[in-house]
Amino acid sequence: MSHPQITIASSASLKVYISEWENGRRSVAEPYTTILRALLGWTSEELFQEITPQAADGYDELIRQIDTAQAVSRSMVNTFTSQTELLRTQDRMAGAFSIVDQMNAHLAALQEALTFAVLPDARRPVARELAGAATLAAWQALDVGAADRAWRHYEMGKQAAKEADDVRYLAHAMGEQAFVLADAGRPALGVELINEALRIGTSQLSAKLRAWLLSADAELRALAHDAEGAQRALEKAAQTMPDTTDPRDEDIASIFLSTEHFRRWTGHTLVLLGDEEAISTQYGVLESMDPTFVRARAGLHCDLAEAHLVRGEYADAARQVREAKLLANRTGSVRYRRRIARLGEATR
Repeated sequence: MSHPQITIASSASLKVYISEWENGRRSVAEPYTTILRALLGWTSEELFQEITPQAADGYDELIRQIDTAQAVSRSMVNTFTSQTELLRTQDRMAGAFSIVDQMNAHLAALQEALTFAVLPDARRPVARELAGAATLAAWQALDVGAADRAWRHYEMGKQAAKEADDVRYLAHAMGEQAFVLADAGRPALGVELINEALRIGTSQLSAKLRAWLLSADAELRALAHDAEGAQRALEKAAQTMPDTTDPRDEDIASIFLSTEHFRRWTGHTLVLLGDEEAISTQYGVLESMDPTFVRARAGLHCDLAEAHLVRGEYADAARQVREAKLLANRTGSVRYRRRIARLGEATR
């Protein structure tokens, strides 16, 4: 197979070109772009960046980034934490669709800081914060129906948790990632992932995080039509869950699970199991629920609609569907809109 010949300038002209390229008086164009990339082993970005005699090898810029990362890792982790918390609050109240750009920029800043942090004591705090932010971004992506982005963010969170040597953040990321599998129609595989998270967590998990994982296990078993397994998981979760009004976990900022949240989650799983008594639990939670949890409130109305359907109370179910739809529209939740659409069909 013959290859087309490449015509280049003479040796004398090439010396002039090289001088002009180095001094920025001439831009590099084909065929020299291809030739230089092959000779130097550079990417196009590296080839076209502005080259100065002092920094032609890139070490000055590398040291600048390393010094910046060192300063960030020691003094700005609290700033990153505050930013993650702000995004978490905005997500809870207004939904994921309104902050996707801010979330991506936040992740990029954390990844940049981690890339150039050198020693473990500088890397671990940044990695831990990246793990929490990545799982938040993943849950947001799942909520808007971006399954591939959600999966990749969970993988980012898991790798960051391993870098931070923090099995709690790793177990939580695995537990949340199981819901991607459930939404994709593989809840039984999600159950296996959650049980792997429980296994690797061993005694390092807080009581609240363990109860969270067991509650997730129960929900996914219900979705997998494993009623007995779901009931067993609910019993274990109830035995583990501490009696507290504080939804936050001291060990892991991503966890929101007070006694009230736990009741709502238990009621949701019982609804999935077709338990007619779950309706009283969910109405009780609705009366006392924090109104800032807009998306969770939409889910609660979905539960009530489903519970009314089990009892054959179609008018009440339709009313709950309407309430859920209003809240889901406020947050832009594709995940809940799908559930609402299914419930709406059942009420007609």
